[in-house]
Amino acid sequence: MTSSTLSALFDAKSVAIIGASSDPDRIGGRVLRFLRESGYEGALFPINRSGSEIQGLPAYPSVLDVPGVPDQAIIVVPTGSVESALHDAIQKGVKSVVVLTAGFAEIDAQGRAAQDRMAAMCKAAGVRMIGPNSLGLLNVESRLFSTFSVVLYGVRPKAGNIALATQSGAFGSALYGAATLRGMGFSKIVATGNEADVDVAEAIDYLAGDPSTRVIMAALESAKDGQKLRRALLKAAKAQKPVIIMKVGRSELGAAAAATHTGSLAGNDAAYDAVFSECGAYRAQSQEQMLDIAYLISTMGHLPINNELAVLTSSGGIGVMVADACGDSGLTMPALPEAARTAMLELLPFAVAANPLDVTAQITSVKNGTVRALDLMLSNSGYGTTLAFLASAGLAPSSFKMNYAQPLAELKARHPGRDVVIVTLSVPEVDRELEEIGIPVFNDATRATFALGAAATIRARWADLYEPVEATRQAHALGDVSTEALAKEALADAGLPVPRDVLSVDVEAAVAAADAMGYPVVLKIVSPQIVHKTEVGGVALNVSNADGVRAAYRQIMDSVRARAPEVQIDGILVCPMIVGGTEMILGMNNDATFGPMILVGAGGVNTELYKDVSLVSAPLTHARARKALDKVKATALLKGWRGAAPKDMDALVKAMVKLSDFAMSHPDIVSVDVNPLVVRETGAAVLDAVIFKQ
Repeated sequence: MTSSTLSALFDAKSVAIIGASSDPDRIGGRVLRFLRESGYEGALFPINRSGSEIQGLPAYPSVLDVPGVPDQAIIVVPTGSVESALHDAIQKGVKSVVVLTAGFAEIDAQGRAAQDRMAAMCKAAGVRMIGPNSLGLLNVESRLFSTFSVVLYGVRPKAGNIALATQSGAFGSALYGAATLRGMGFSKIVATGNEADVDVAEAIDYLAGDPSTRVIMAALESAKDGQKLRRALLKAAKAQKPVIIMKVGRSELGAAAAATHTGSLAGNDAAYDAVFSECGAYRAQSQEQMLDIAYLISTMGHLPINNELAVLTSSGGIGVMVADACGDSGLTMPALPEAARTAMLELLPFAVAANPLDVTAQITSVKNGTVRALDLMLSNSGYGTTLAFLASAGLAPSSFKMNYAQPLAELKARHPGRDVVIVTLSVPEVDRELEEIGIPVFNDATRATFALGAAATIRARWADLYEPVEATRQAHALGDVSTEALAKEALADAGLPVPRDVLSVDVEAAVAAADAMGYPVVLKIVSPQIVHKTEVGGVALNVSNADGVRAAYRQIMDSVRARAPEVQIDGILVCPMIVGGTEMILGMNNDATFGPMILVGAGGVNTELYKDVSLVSAPLTHARARKALDKVKATALLKGWRGAAPKDMDALVKAMVKLSDFAMSHPDIVSVDVNPLVVRETGAAVLDAVIFKQ
């Protein structure tokens, strides 16, 4: 049951509609109606026990009565009849099934059981199934519209190179409907519904190998198999097919995970962000943004060669607006090279020869001035993309064709591989004319800039893809780590830099430990029920002598017993007082979808305030750990901020890798929180640690 078998769904040459209706506006009738009106040339077999003819076609009481074997069965019967219809389709020999009927796992446990039985039937027979509770699929090129979506009343998708895989049929319909109104074309569209068999990840995997698909849009609420999604995204990236994803819904964190900084900062939604980045995909924040990015890449036919943008405008304000958007989208606007500046002033002595290039309103006095200026810019610079603001020129088709369209086509031919984006108010006729020569058209410069930034980000991610590595250490259960003392002991055994602490069960033992350790020291309450020690008065810092230890010991005990009288107290942990260095957080969250994720960032009291962290999938190599660390702004403090001595970043990277190995060796760990981990000029030290197990 590999993704290659999805061709049985998308390439069906004949279709049986089980539950077809004579009423073209009922669900069963719409399916047959849309297949006929779409121009699908395959054989259609309406199945309905009540009639001999449906919508002008011969009907059959059962799929078993159909002459020959249909490639696909679309099931749109009442919920209670779906299993029987599926059984008959499998008995007939059908190899792909689209179950549009709802009322299964999305409803209750009984529905889940029925859905599981259907999945088992399909698996045993080698039949691929979309759904149940699906809005179906479309192969736009072959006009196979196996859906009842009411969007098709108003628009009919045209063939193109964009594909869409979505869990939500309603979202998918809205998306491809809006895209069609924009003139965008599709290769394949699939709404996976309850995903009893085919899910979005497998659809992405299939589309990554589909020759008709250039850009993949995907929408999901969750992934049932994180590793499968990783593999699919990496396959698409290596096939040079951009994936733009809408991920909606935020998973609730367990109470134990939420009790730690790592748990709250490395939640499931953050894990999706990290995996998308590592696997070369881009997460869109809105439907409009997703369509903008897909439209841009589909029209250009490739990603920009770099993230450098040049802007040509007759409005200084537009140029400033684009420059502002560049700062938020990952694009750069390098200065105009001197050769380009000199050539530009020769052509347009009135221009502000910079980047943005402000040609002013006088550009209209120079024949073909805009296109000639673009030519000079492309000939004398290395900008990956040039954005040209043409105000409202696109509202006059005949004038635009003469003054811009043909000259721009010739410009594109002279500069293959270099991209031009036009921003103008326009009519569809102008848009189509430019799109045919590979030039995207936007009516908003900011949206164009953000779409270009996303495309440049995808290119950068493709150059640094996650390469899965197998864990080499044998997994085994972890012992008791319910207190800081036990957690630190486990981390020390794993190779993390843990100072020598001493657990003391009475005041004089604490004094002896402090005397042997050397002052000053830190005293901490040790209890499996207390995570945040300061909240119960369970910590004393900078204790400088034996009498101070005695006083601090008694004060901690009195405070904890007063504020949390029910907790178990194992004693007091005596720790060396480590001063100086830079406080970082290091953690691990065993994500329910993607497995162990390592977190690193600004630590101590700044952790929740700034949320300056980076999340990366385990297992880690030293190189991947270093790249994850480089994404943290606080890394500047480690490199020697404003004359301070540089800190031992290698020690932090080593600790990240050791924590990754520790996580991979102990799958029963839910989360690890090391905060702070102090990075010093030489070495690092774990000052506090919390570990939660399943």
